[in-house]
Amino acid sequence: MSEATLSFSDPDQIPVLLGTHDCHIRQIQNALGVNVVHRGDELRIIGDDSQLQKSLRIFSELRAIIEKTGQLKNEQVQTALFGGNPSSKQEKQTPDSTPSAIDLYEKSRKVHPRTPGQSEYIKSILEHDLVFCTGPAGCGKTFLAVAMAINALRTEQVRKIVLVRPAVEAGEKLGFLPGDMLAKVNPFLRPLLDALGSLLDYEQVSRYMENDIVEVVPLAFMRGRTLDNTFIIMDEAQNTTVTQMKMFLTRMGMGSKIVVTGDVSQIDLPPDVSCGMTDAINRLRNIKGVGLTQLKNEDIVRHRLVGEIVKAYQNEDIS
Repeated sequence: MSEATLSFSDPDQIPVLLGTHDCHIRQIQNALGVNVVHRGDELRIIGDDSQLQKSLRIFSELRAIIEKTGQLKNEQVQTALFGGNPSSKQEKQTPDSTPSAIDLYEKSRKVHPRTPGQSEYIKSILEHDLVFCTGPAGCGKTFLAVAMAINALRTEQVRKIVLVRPAVEAGEKLGFLPGDMLAKVNPFLRPLLDALGSLLDYEQVSRYMENDIVEVVPLAFMRGRTLDNTFIIMDEAQNTTVTQMKMFLTRMGMGSKIVVTGDVSQIDLPPDVSCGMTDAINRLRNIKGVGLTQLKNEDIVRHRLVGEIVKAYQNEDIS
């Protein structure tokens, strides 16, 4: 292994190059296979000769951008790494091997897929702008999608996360709920908040929500919106109607990604209402850019009994 040094006349430029939570430097290290160490007013780059040569060229290009503009955007890092070629960028981010972990850039936290099905799910999210994921309770549909959204936010691939859920009662009438609108819909949105809270510190979640970086909303509030550069997750999508699903999917703006999750064995819609999720999967399955993942009982990662419970209720009419 060889080593090269990149010096900076202004040490304040180094944090800009590293990026928020070192997101820029992590992308460079992953793409080029080098190790970068920050020491004072210089960066030490460790790798073989060919890696060092390419790394120094890219770092010099990025340093010039910072000297000129005082900032560095994720798109500029991607252009320097992959020459502005989207297909080349995707090849680097989505290798043939399945992902080993989702980096949250939060106190070295990482989320590891625990089954082959979960790995394929993560890979599908990386490769597609719209992903449908079906599967039984406990297989990580929502949890992994939220983890991928946090990763995209921390690496500046998106500017915002929007978590959406239809407000449908699960087989029982809850009656009048007291409080303002947020209090009324809070019980329906709580599972999404739980997933977010299990991945990030409470203070961080609060800051994100206060600054409108993370938004948790009922499906009805999505009408009329266009969301650019946003990672959008719809949970419990099996409880949407065809009209609602069309409305939701057409909120997608430029630079956005949508993940739709649901368990089609637990539909709480009236018997005469068609499921929007199954309808959308049938309509869109052959469109380029749409990914479909079906998780199964063997992907359940909750308590051992959850898998047995799902199996016991399968193919049974309990209506």
